[in-house]
Amino acid sequence: MSPETLAVFIPTFLFVSITPGMCMTLALTLGMSVGLRRSLPMMWGELLGVGLVAALGVLGIAALMLKLPTVFAVFKVVGGLYLAWLGVEMWRSRGRLAIPESADASIPLAPWDLALRGFITAVSNPKGWAFLFSLLPPFIDQTSPILPQMVVMLSIVLTLEFSCLIAYASGGQMLRHLLLKQGNVRLLNRITGTLMIGIGIWLMLG
Repeated sequence: MSPETLAVFIPTFLFVSITPGMCMTLALTLGMSVGLRRSLPMMWGELLGVGLVAALGVLGIAALMLKLPTVFAVFKVVGGLYLAWLGVEMWRSRGRLAIPESADASIPLAPWDLALRGFITAVSNPKGWAFLFSLLPPFIDQTSPILPQMVVMLSIVLTLEFSCLIAYASGGQMLRHLLLKQGNVRLLNRITGTLMIGIGIWLMLG
């Protein structure tokens, strides 16, 4: 990619990544619930999903996927209901994502579980497919090999996405420390649960 193209590409996708969306809200929620370090597996799963969608967008396969609304409908309903159910459990101070009100109530949370949630959130959002499909192809130079360009573009997109996920999760962790310091465990669970329910509804209706 030429310096001129990069000068437009990087600010464009920085704005896309930093804008609040389902993935960033999920990062904020998990930062509040389990902290920055333990939310990293979700980020890896989300980045895998974004990378897959972006690669398919460059290859043009996203055009076919966007013509199959049934596929997205299944992902949206199942994924949205799952996230909403997690939110209800968190609101009730139950489940593996909820912050225990006593040390004995802690339930182990598998990293692959968080990674799966991030991946599902990334790939089941049709707006994400449409957005990446419409933005990525114009930056492709048809006179040059596509593979090297794809590697550069995906590296930039994923780096920007990861940086924004870290920023949102860090903000959630700061709020977590503030509320826990005041002993508001139940309030924190209800805030994170409400956000998770909102993400689930957003996913189903998006």
